[in-house]
Amino acid sequence: MPTPNSTSTNSTIAPATAAVSQHRHIWIITGPAGCGKTSVAEYLAATFTMPYLEGDSFHPQANIEKMANNIPLTDADRWDWLILLRDQAVAALSTGASGVVLTCSALKRKYRDVIRVASYNDSQVLVHFIYLSATQELLLQRVHGRVGHYMKDSMVKSQFDALEPPTQDERDVMSVDVSGDFASVQQLALEAVNHVMVSDSVAVEPVQT
Repeated sequence: MPTPNSTSTNSTIAPATAAVSQHRHIWIITGPAGCGKTSVAEYLAATFTMPYLEGDSFHPQANIEKMANNIPLTDADRWDWLILLRDQAVAALSTGASGVVLTCSALKRKYRDVIRVASYNDSQVLVHFIYLSATQELLLQRVHGRVGHYMKDSMVKSQFDALEPPTQDERDVMSVDVSGDFASVQQLALEAVNHVMVSDSVAVEPVQT
């Protein structure tokens, strides 16, 4: 699979062996409000030329109104939304994309398990979570500075109350510290994705003409 910023070779030179991914990948950028999910997801999607799905845009209006009124979502509120996100990600892969990037808070393990079903249903699909890790204090500062967003300070606190940080046995989760500047966060997320993609690649000899 091509790496970011790869350059084309001179047409007079024999093509080099290509690295091709063995699977299709769903990349879930996850974490509480204010951790930078959208920014990281957009960066990764652009870097690797993958479709991008903004999870918040799939919330039904009832969920948006609850969050705007500082009412935490229940498991029941989230369930159909999580299933829809999973189905949308799988649909994006069905168009021929080798990967898709999706933002979703996925605060609890059972929420993450809903999306993991995509791998259970298709052995050619791998699900990965990039967990953007930060303190509640940092995220409160960031959300407080947002203008016109429905997510309020109190919702950050309720998300931290509900948060079940990924455990070591969740081997499809990679943690990225977002306390640094955006460039460093981008680099950490990029390294996490590259590590998986290199591990999943196989060498394919070019067809000789």
